[in-house]
Amino acid sequence: MTITLLSKPACVQCTATQRKLDGEELTYDKEDIYEEANLAIVAELGYKAAPVVLVRDADGSIIDHWAGFNPAKISELASAAEAA
Repeated sequence: MTITLLSKPACVQCTATQRKLDGEELTYDKEDIYEEANLAIVAELGYKAAPVVLVRDADGSIIDHWAGFNPAKISELASAAEAA
């Protein structure tokens, strides 16, 4: 499982998401949501707000995703990572 945080500068929800991921000791990649490839993913998923969190399986397929600060989803990821 890999986690990607698509964020933008000066975004309160992006900062809160990053702090929660760090607090749960999850490893993740942080990328600029405005990069062309990332904008395409965000548009395909239908999101209009940052941050967008992508969870991929070992093959790179997106298996979960959400937009905005969602501490419950981050805690679920931490539990799943701990169990693995």
